[in-house]
Amino acid sequence: MKQYYKNYNKLNGIKLLTALVLVLLALPGLAQVAKYKIDTEAFGDNSRHWYGIFDKHNIINPLPGRPRYKATDITQVADNILLFQKANGGWPKNYDVMAILTDAQKDSVLRAKNETNTTYDNGSTYTQITCLANVYTETRQEKYKTAAIAGLNFVLNSQYKNGGWPQYYPLQADYSRCITFNDGVFEGIMELLQDIKDNKPEYTFVDSKLREKLVNAYNKGLSCIIKTQINDMGKPTAWCQQYDEISLKPAWARKFEPPSICNGESANLVLFLMRIDHPKRDIIEAIQNAVAWFDTSKIYYTRVKTIPAPRMVTQFRVSTTDRITVEDPTAPPIWTRYYELKTHKPLFCDRDSKYRYSLADVSRERRDGYGWYTYNPQKVLDKYPEWQQKWVPGNNVLAKAAK
Repeated sequence: MKQYYKNYNKLNGIKLLTALVLVLLALPGLAQVAKYKIDTEAFGDNSRHWYGIFDKHNIINPLPGRPRYKATDITQVADNILLFQKANGGWPKNYDVMAILTDAQKDSVLRAKNETNTTYDNGSTYTQITCLANVYTETRQEKYKTAAIAGLNFVLNSQYKNGGWPQYYPLQADYSRCITFNDGVFEGIMELLQDIKDNKPEYTFVDSKLREKLVNAYNKGLSCIIKTQINDMGKPTAWCQQYDEISLKPAWARKFEPPSICNGESANLVLFLMRIDHPKRDIIEAIQNAVAWFDTSKIYYTRVKTIPAPRMVTQFRVSTTDRITVEDPTAPPIWTRYYELKTHKPLFCDRDSKYRYSLADVSRERRDGYGWYTYNPQKVLDKYPEWQQKWVPGNNVLAKAAK
């Protein structure tokens, strides 16, 4: 009899434990919430600008000593993202979504809902959409789904008919109207749309009608990338940072950002194109041409060094360092950010918009305060052998260049 009761109690205990587990799994997001953490670095550019540059145009600025949410505080961060979302579905730049705001700060942000300073700059908008999609997938709270869909409609509304996206939308009367490849804007949007096209599980909430529109936007974006690759004097090369939204010609951005072949941004575009499964012929040709350009535009025996310098205060920034280039036979290949159109010379510039052909000729404020050199193309060259063997095994452009 004792053994009977022992087995009976054991069986009931197992049933109770099983029932408890089923209840936990049924509660929205309770059992899964620990699986997803906020990708804080995805918002890093925005937060660094918020804390590092006091902008009088900001709705709110950081207060000293305020705490921040942890990466596991997914609903609190998502609520911040909802707070900063504008009525048109997009987001402004240069705020920290991880910040624990005061009630007064929250009220100020809410009152600015209808301001239209919405942008893709510094990783804005597409990053918030991605985060909301993940938080909705974990929690099934409808408010995050609704906000993500509003963001996706902003992406659709802001796209040009030729497939490009401006830096700001609604459009402003400056260079931000240009189709923008700078700072990862274009591939950031395209990676979001690609994940939706590929039916990633965090986007199952996107219905078929909206999905069709987003896939069409993705295809138009691919077409824009192909159309804007610079064929300079009969030589296919890479891309500019920004393009005139009508003519699709390389365009000026800020006064020190000239129309040119821009290797840093181009490398990131090519890495995105290399992600495409079973690429069509035009994508393959674009990658092949860019790889050949990166190979021929290498700069050897040059290293960039940051050195101490007297404190210098300008209206733009405070500098305590300087940058120089030194000859170094052990240095890996490096590339300049810009190459001049037609001549393909390494190109530098200054706030007077005049071309320079040496870093030393740039004023110290810009010399020390801008990324004039890049190693990004090496990432493409490193990835190329695997990509080439998979998709074009009989056509190695680097092998041809070596002959």
